[in-house]
Amino acid sequence: RPAPPRARAISLVRALLAPPPLPSEPRPGSRASPGALAPPQRLTPILPCAPQNAIATAGKGILAMDESNGTCGKRLDSIGVENTEANRREYRELLLSTPGLGEYIGGAILFEETLYQSGSDGATFVDTLNKQGIIPGIKVDKGLVPMSNSNGESWCQGLDGLSERCAEYYKQGARFAKWRSVVNIAAGPSDKALFDCAYGLARYAAICQENGLVPIVEPEILLDGEHDIDTTLEIASKTWAQVFKCLADQDVMFEGILLKPSMVTPGADSGTKLAPEVIADYTLKMLNRRVPPAVPGIMFLSGGQSEMESTLNLNAMNQTPNPWHVSFSYARALQNSVLKTWQGLEENKKAAQDALMVRAKANSAAQLGKYDASGESAEAAQGMYEKGYTY
Repeated sequence: RPAPPRARAISLVRALLAPPPLPSEPRPGSRASPGALAPPQRLTPILPCAPQNAIATAGKGILAMDESNGTCGKRLDSIGVENTEANRREYRELLLSTPGLGEYIGGAILFEETLYQSGSDGATFVDTLNKQGIIPGIKVDKGLVPMSNSNGESWCQGLDGLSERCAEYYKQGARFAKWRSVVNIAAGPSDKALFDCAYGLARYAAICQENGLVPIVEPEILLDGEHDIDTTLEIASKTWAQVFKCLADQDVMFEGILLKPSMVTPGADSGTKLAPEVIADYTLKMLNRRVPPAVPGIMFLSGGQSEMESTLNLNAMNQTPNPWHVSFSYARALQNSVLKTWQGLEENKKAAQDALMVRAKANSAAQLGKYDASGESAEAAQGMYEKGYTY
């Protein structure tokens, strides 16, 4: 009999994280391994049988390309390209069809439009990803809206109809999901905003697991503000304590989730720049205090840091062993150089894909703690912070 949806989600995470079995060993869930969880049902065959190509394995991370059509339009506008469905599809195809991308990227988060699109060769983007050994994911939240009776805080909408949407996304080929909520230190944060953030993430995670999707839990601590790093540590610790309390209250299985936290840094307007080793120390301190070792993987967001800064900080966090897979789920920190290189021109496509591979390879090395910044360009050090950034 098929495994229940939550069991499928947990089995998928185990498949994503497990090393490839030795030739003499039976695969988990096979007849030679009685009592083990059956492999996820209805999954593309590549997932359970090639875990070394999946999300959270050594040297791999996530390409976040789930920008809304409006945000994608801003990116295209920055290089003089009109925001049309055809242009968005062309840019996303450039990313997903990059030869060899699956060597460094284990998962790609897509916007709903992209999940249902096909490339110029007629293949669906889901099939394009699966051929590279990259797991398709889907952004499921409906964006941030202002919170009533607050000091400029926001809450994330999208729970209505989420179960039905998750079931459809699974049928289309998605195997994990993302929901981004935010905490604004400069605006408080108020207790009600923290609770709403945590409760919304927990309800979303429970719904995803019921539908066989692995939820990425993302309470982003915004860089906005003049606060110091100790304030960020305090608020991040309080946020994650609330998040895990709500996850437990909703019976979310920690083995079947991935986290997407912010790094613990000073506010963007603090005027303080700290060494990667300091950022790593504060960030790991917070995670060790709050995140159970049952959680399989931690996939950091870049949050407006420069391409090089986000890679250096990730590298510093992987200089010592961690109880979780510590990796990346970057958008701007993987795509910024790509856009600038492409400029919307077909003749620049190969160079743009090469730029993506440079960033993917650099962050893969950082996940292994082996990144060397000596060959980086000056552009890679340029910050990408935007106050009040929306996705």
